[in-house]
Amino acid sequence: MQPVKTSPLQPAKLSRMTLADPAPASPKSPEAKAPPTAFGKGFVLDAWYFVALSRDVAPASLKRYELLGEPVLIGRTRAGQVYAMRDICPHRAAPLSAGRLVEKPGEGETIECCYHGWRFRPDGVCAAIPSLVEDQPYEADRIRVRSYPVRESQGMVFVWMASDPRTAADPDHEPPVFPGVVGGGAKMVEWMDFDAHVDHAVVGLMDPAHGPYVHQQWWWRSAKSMHEKAKAFEPREHGFAMVRHAPSSNSRAYRILGGAPATEITFRLPGYRWEHIQVGEKQVLALTCLTPISETKTRITQIFWSDHWVFSLARPFLRMGVIAFLKQDGGMVNLQNEGLRYDPALIWIDDADKQAKWYQQLKREWTRSRAGGRPFDNPVKAATLRWKS
Repeated sequence: MQPVKTSPLQPAKLSRMTLADPAPASPKSPEAKAPPTAFGKGFVLDAWYFVALSRDVAPASLKRYELLGEPVLIGRTRAGQVYAMRDICPHRAAPLSAGRLVEKPGEGETIECCYHGWRFRPDGVCAAIPSLVEDQPYEADRIRVRSYPVRESQGMVFVWMASDPRTAADPDHEPPVFPGVVGGGAKMVEWMDFDAHVDHAVVGLMDPAHGPYVHQQWWWRSAKSMHEKAKAFEPREHGFAMVRHAPSSNSRAYRILGGAPATEITFRLPGYRWEHIQVGEKQVLALTCLTPISETKTRITQIFWSDHWVFSLARPFLRMGVIAFLKQDGGMVNLQNEGLRYDPALIWIDDADKQAKWYQQLKREWTRSRAGGRPFDNPVKAATLRWKS
């Protein structure tokens, strides 16, 4: 089992910082001036993004991530409190994650920059500038590094990415709570970085028709096993679900669960897809988190929980299957990029691409509702979709 790893240090876009990160001006007519939401462009903002498992953020640790093109430091105090801040020192732009967590009298725990020792509290406020002498008064606490709201829920760490940094301290909703987080800690975790915008990663994840062609394994399915399917869908909070049903007869992997498994597959903005399987009193949760690293790179993290005996006996084989799926999808993304670099028009069909259409509608409605200061109106309507796979 591999733990979630942090992104390697990557060049980050720097913005000028004086006393604080600049905040965008509010438009006069927010609804009319909502930013464009073209497919493959931009991100869903005012939303919670998965960054790590709680168990991978140790006390006194400083870890660097890149999230939506921004460098983000995720740390934990020795008392156990998780925090997140922009991973750039406002003095000379050194990554704060390259420093260390220290404790000085009267300051509490602070992050000490590795370059000149400037110290910042976990809320981003500067606590001290060591190079100052007594007759050089300077209000260090006027200097702030952008901090991000962070939550720990069900053993995961989520960061709130706001459209306006001035509202970052006041998220208006909490991270999603997933069904089926059972059996203690996560039983299996795998991840891979795809060279794709998150939009392409999302629609690839929910695409029901590519399986027999991209994921051809003897234990899963093949092009020869294709047959017509009909699945019922309904709207859910910030997304939609394929309502609970018996798995398709040509999905052989479900057979190892025994009994009569029933599965429900849910998608939720900004990029969560989970399959909750019930086999009698036992449960399996397969959660996929899509975390945009930048406009052209997305991290796919697969996390499994279960109280089913199969995860104790068959974990190595299940892990091999998950890795195979990720590699196959990653390879197809690379092939797709060969065509996408020519910016072609894409054709979406019913019913196989209906979930991809819903995602685009959800993204547009989310952006417009946030810009207009009004409640989100889910555009998805209950429907039965039919396709062959």
